[in-house]
Order: sequence, then structure tokens, then C-alpha cells
Amino acid sequence: MKILWVNTNFLHPTTKGGQIRTLEMLRCLHKWHEVHYVAIENPLEPEGPQRAPEYSTRSYPFRHAFPDKRSAGFVLEVFASVFNPVPIGITRFSVPSLGRFLKELSEKERFDRAVCDFLTPVSYFPNIEKAVLFQHNVETQVRQRYAQHASNPAAKFYFGLQVDRMLRYETDICRKAGHVVAVSDQDAEAFRKMGATRVTSIPTGVDINYFAPPADTKPPVTDMAFVGSMDWLPNVDGMQWFVREVLPIIRRSRPGATLTIVGRTPPQSIKDMERQDPKITVTGTVPDVRPSLWNSAISVVPLRIGGGTRLKIYESMAARVPVVSTTIGAEGLQIDPPADIRIGDTPEEFARQCLQLLSDVPARERVASAAWNMVAENFSWEQIARSFDSILQASPQYR
Repeated sequence: MKILWVNTNFLHPTTKGGQIRTLEMLRCLHKWHEVHYVAIENPLEPEGPQRAPEYSTRSYPFRHAFPDKRSAGFVLEVFASVFNPVPIGITRFSVPSLGRFLKELSEKERFDRAVCDFLTPVSYFPNIEKAVLFQHNVETQVRQRYAQHASNPAAKFYFGLQVDRMLRYETDICRKAGHVVAVSDQDAEAFRKMGATRVTSIPTGVDINYFAPPADTKPPVTDMAFVGSMDWLPNVDGMQWFVREVLPIIRRSRPGATLTIVGRTPPQSIKDMERQDPKITVTGTVPDVRPSLWNSAISVVPLRIGGGTRLKIYESMAARVPVVSTTIGAEGLQIDPPADIRIGDTPEEFARQCLQLLSDVPARERVASAAWNMVAENFSWEQIARSFDSILQASPQYR
């Protein structure tokens, strides 16, 4: 098949869960089909277009600059969004000229199938009615959780507006799309409740060989590690909650307990944690997250906000590191707690699960082994890509 695949960004540097999922999927699909990849080019990240041949037959970098979140232009966008019925998560990434380019490209190339990757490109995607919409999250749900946990009244009001607008927009698009691919059964059910009738869920995968710890791995040098992009609000909120509410409880029993926070572009609030507490390390961007996992006793995923599925959990499991998560943090994953993961939703319960694993090496090894067996048997990327390929094969022709 000849496939058009449209995304907001290129896939390198690969620092976010959605990028990882798309990249691994396309690496497999590219072996079986002709893939044409269209995305907005970030001139500060030339690696993106340069490495596109790893997963596409041909790529089309589209030049467009979005206002930086620290700029006056972004502030104006936020202010204007208060009066716009379309959510800012869509208007911020709307590029009408890219829509015209895609229309011309589609007429010229006559693709067999088309994929809109994430909800954001829909605003410029031609003929979503004939395309597969790859939904990595239920965007409305993500914003509902933002509003729920916002402590600032102005932020709570603003997120509340965005929830209503995103619900209307996401509902409309999911009903129109030729097919919706969700990344968990829970997400698929949410889309069906919105009125979508053509919905299929596929699980998240993981590269077992890539994350396997080397034979000479030394004992852990840090008690707990969190790995995730620190420019994503759910990760920031989760670590603020963990450090503020959970870590003090852990330290009552283990005063020397250490924490490493690994992820790109942490905000000042996260950087300040390292300055205020010598037992907390904030790495910022690292070239390879695997050593941070291998060097930790447990992986913590204290998320209170989010959607989709959490790649970081399966990656920790593949690295043979036991995981402690909230229910939301592990939402959508095929898990069997407490055998292969520990779950805690209150500060006290999350701390108790961490302390139990930190103090009991055999228990850590049992949880890590059960988790590794589970992901190794069920979640290779080729298996996941075959499922996605079946959806494409059964979808309407895009021409």
C-alpha cells in the first residue's frame, strides 16, 4: 500500500511517548508498505528530517514557526483562546497552508490509505472521513484532569473552558473519522461514548532487547527514578505531588532515600527540587534513558493527569526495574497488580508500596521478573504493528 502519514512533528529526537509509539510502528510498516511522512519541521532540530528515511519512503518537511510558550505571541494566543470556540490545543497548531499542500499532494500521489497522527493535525487534514485517526490520548480526558488538579482558580476556570470546547471538537472529529485507533480499551470505550462507531484499540509495545540490562549491571545507585518528558504538564504535576506528598512519608522510614528525575527541559519548579534537596537529582535531557533505569531500585510513575497508555511503564518492565504507579499512571495497560506492578493512589499507599520494594530485594526481583515475562510474551512492536496494519488493510481507500 501507499500510505500518507501526517503528524505535527518529526520523530527525532525521540523524547515523548507518542513519538516512540509512532516511530516503532512506522519502522515496521515501512518494511511492508510505501510510507509518505508529512510533518512540520523544527529548524532547531535538524535531526528530525535527516532521520526520516529510517521509517518512511519519502518525507515532506513543512516550514512553520509556532510561538514559543515563553513568548508574548503565546500569551496572546492564550488570551485569544478564551473567546474562541475551538480549543487552543487545536488552534495553536492550525496551519492552513499545510492543508493546501496536503490536498495537492494527495491529488498528485493518490495514496491508498491515510493516517492522521494525533488530533492536532485534523485542522489541516483533508478528508478525515476517509482517513485513520490515530488517537494516542483522549484529549478531553487529559484536560478534565488538568482542571481537576489545578490549584489556581484562574487556571481551573481556563481549563474548564478548554474541557467543554475539546469535548465538542473531539466528539465531532471522532464521529467523522473513517476509523479511530485508540491505544487502550478504556480509550476506545471513551470514543464510543462520544458517538464514534468505527473504533479499534491496539496495545502499547516495547523493544525488549533494547531495554535489556547489560550483564555487568551494578547494584542500584539511586532508590527511585522517574523517566519522562519534563515539558509535559502531567509529568510535572506528578513529580510535584510525589515530592510534596509522598517522599516525606518515605523519608520517615528511609531518611536517606534518593530520587532521580530524568527528562528533557524541566521547568524551574522541578529544577528547584535539586537545589532544595541534595538527595534529589534532576538530569534534564540525557542521550539515553536506559542507564537511569538500570541504576535505580524502583521506577515511580506518580501521575494524576494524562490519557493513552504509559510507555515508560513497559520500558521500565523491559529494563527489569519494578514499578510503583498510580492507577491513572498505569491506565490502559495490561497489568496484574501486585504481581507485576505495585499501585498506590494516596500518598500513604504509594509510599508504602515504595518502602516495601526498597526494603525487600527478593520482592523487587519477583515483581521485575513477572513484569518482564509479561511484556516479553505479549508486546513486541512487530506484533503491535501487525494489528495496526490489519486496521489499515480493512479501512476505506483514501483516493
